[in-house]
Amino acid sequence: MAGNTITKPSDLSCAPSRAARELGLKRGEFDLAVHLGRIRTAPDEDGGGRRVAHAEIDRLRSADGFPETLLESVRTVGTTDGAALMQVTSARFTRLARLGLVVPVRFYLNRYRAVVWLYLAEELRQFAADKNHTALLNGRTPEGMRDQLQEGLDLRPRNWRGRHLGFLLRQADGPWERAGALAALLDPVQVAEMVQDPYERAYLNRFRPDPPAHGAPGSPAAHLSERIMTAEDPDEISWLRADLAQVLDEARGHRPAPRPTAEPTAPRSTVERAAPRPTGELTASRATGEPAGSPPTAEPVGPLLSLSERPPEQEPGPEPQRSRGMLGWLRRRSA
Repeated sequence: MAGNTITKPSDLSCAPSRAARELGLKRGEFDLAVHLGRIRTAPDEDGGGRRVAHAEIDRLRSADGFPETLLESVRTVGTTDGAALMQVTSARFTRLARLGLVVPVRFYLNRYRAVVWLYLAEELRQFAADKNHTALLNGRTPEGMRDQLQEGLDLRPRNWRGRHLGFLLRQADGPWERAGALAALLDPVQVAEMVQDPYERAYLNRFRPDPPAHGAPGSPAAHLSERIMTAEDPDEISWLRADLAQVLDEARGHRPAPRPTAEPTAPRSTVERAAPRPTGELTASRATGEPAGSPPTAEPVGPLLSLSERPPEQEPGPEPQRSRGMLGWLRRRSA
């Protein structure tokens, strides 16, 4: 019956792979659009990954210039194409990137394990169109910037981490998730210094996202990706630790980290009543005339003798009355 049909939450949304197909995007383009906030997602109520509502897909499809506008908003270029887009040399483009004037949005490792940074084409066009940047694009690099470059300044990894952290925080659904996002950019040793409780640290690690996958786990490519993911500059580490401490306080008040609970112990009287008494103890209680249910006496019971080994019992005779004084002593002497 149509009137009694129950609409499930999963019927109102779809998986990212299907959403990417309906929007005409490759999976990498779709993930980048989600990172940039172009596509809104929601957590799966059944405990799976994030999903995209059909209403969100309809909103994007109804936008002016779809799908070209959406595709252009997630188009990325490397150094060579980025320099051509900004009409500068590749060397000048690299200097601008190392100075942090253009910010990478993604990276990957080529077959030589060299880091290849990718930039949004849309942002590069906006940078080149700004008249305030004309001197940086066409003139001589200022002396202070040249000194920084000669000292080895390279802000590309740090700027990427800042951008990636913004994405992780947008996806966080609670304070523990936000704490995990901040911890993901810190070295595990730094996190262990701040969170010394092992149960709390283990709970925090559940919400700590992994770095972007590059190579098999434990491979040189994976280690390089982890190094890019980890903050190195002292000032960057300082503000990450400060933010993490603040969010951890909020997370503890929101939901304390779970701890193992001790197994309940039965009361002592119950254990004593439930425990069966040994056979020897029952025999001893009968031999001593104690009730079967009475507790054992403090004195230990010796070995039991068979009937043939027991000495014959003698009836006790009347106890003689003891004479008193000197007269009694004389009588006993003369007897």
